[in-house]
Amino acid sequence: MYTSREDVTEAIVIARVRKGLNWADIARQVGRSKEWTTCACLGQMVFSEEEARTVISLFELDQTALPWLCTVPYKGSFDGGAPSDPLLYRWYEMLSVYGPALKELIHEEFGDGIMSAIDFRMQVGREADPAGDRVHVTISGKFLPYKPF
Repeated sequence: MYTSREDVTEAIVIARVRKGLNWADIARQVGRSKEWTTCACLGQMVFSEEEARTVISLFELDQTALPWLCTVPYKGSFDGGAPSDPLLYRWYEMLSVYGPALKELIHEEFGDGIMSAIDFRMQVGREADPAGDRVHVTISGKFLPYKPF
């Protein structure tokens, strides 16, 4: 019996490793992108009831996982400081270094506003390079202008 979304997330992570499943295969069965599905399995998105039932079956979870998988989660995973995981820290570092320039360039191009993290697309892939393969991440978010009141 699961008593929180965190309990369900932990059970998913354990079952994925135990079963040797990869995120792309899981995503195909759920019917979503590997990026969204991974995020949802890690507790950051809401599954539809049908998607949740697929996840429960795939990971052999107890049926008490269903309401947790269909409940809007508390989003975000940083507690106010820099992440300690090296890969996540590099993303934090990129934003720390390039964030102000990105902000300036977005404002120059679009005006005063933000890039949505709700109406957002992301794709992660591999880019072959003779000096060593590269991680290729594409992000696209809808521009939301600030409106005067």
